[in-house]
Amino acid sequence: MDLQGYGAAMIPATNWPDPRIVESFPYDFDLATHTVYAGLMGSISHGTYVPKQDPDSIDDVDIMAIVVPSPKWLLGLHQWEHWVKQRDELDVVVYSLRKFVGLLLKANPNVVGLLWLRPEFVLAQHPAFDGIVKNRQAFSSKRAYESFVGYAESQLNKMGLPGHRAYMGAKRKELVERDGYDCKNAAHSVRLLRMGIEFLETGELNVYRTADADEIRAIKRGLWTLDQVKNEVDRLSDRIGAARDRSPLPAEPDTALAENLLIEITQTIWSNSSTGV
Repeated sequence: MDLQGYGAAMIPATNWPDPRIVESFPYDFDLATHTVYAGLMGSISHGTYVPKQDPDSIDDVDIMAIVVPSPKWLLGLHQWEHWVKQRDELDVVVYSLRKFVGLLLKANPNVVGLLWLRPEFVLAQHPAFDGIVKNRQAFSSKRAYESFVGYAESQLNKMGLPGHRAYMGAKRKELVERDGYDCKNAAHSVRLLRMGIEFLETGELNVYRTADADEIRAIKRGLWTLDQVKNEVDRLSDRIGAARDRSPLPAEPDTALAENLLIEITQTIWSNSSTGV
């Protein structure tokens, strides 16, 4: 698969760093030279993107980028960790490498997925980052149980809350009114539990959904009843507990290797950058 065939009709052309994001970035280091990794995330990476021409579409183009900020933002009084920006169709989060590695060690589902992207969804990769991708198993552990379940429960709680929350756009509010619950949160919850089960059972994170992409899109479009969603979540919740108990993953990630990679990559980027402290 390539984005030319897959994305031409469905996914807006995307580059990193997008000029609109560069224009908005408020810090005094260059995104292009300080980026070590960037990729398309969210529904695009999952293979569940609903294009804008679809009347039920509420999907953005999600991008996650990892940067090594200039020395003053790591060594100075004001440490820089992350930045978020929504502009037009783009929903962007930029993490410092240090913050990113910390989230990896906690098995944060949104962050771990970046290491398991299909190649066509990788927008930028510095050679210095290769060590993290090649050693992605070092960040895998049974911590995934708490993190995946926690995120799934968070989505489920959002799904059932009454009223319209501030993060919703007008179209999403309309769909909640139509369907009686937040179908996007429901789809996230089901997907997270399924991914967590697979990860705990096999040590492989299947970010791109092959067997159940159509089903996830159907949930997101409101084609499942609320009872169907709750029953599936209950079933998956039982399964993920069993998956944790028999998981081949270690109890903890390899923090020593993670720290060595963090230091090595940071030193490499700083040595190649003209940005001062």
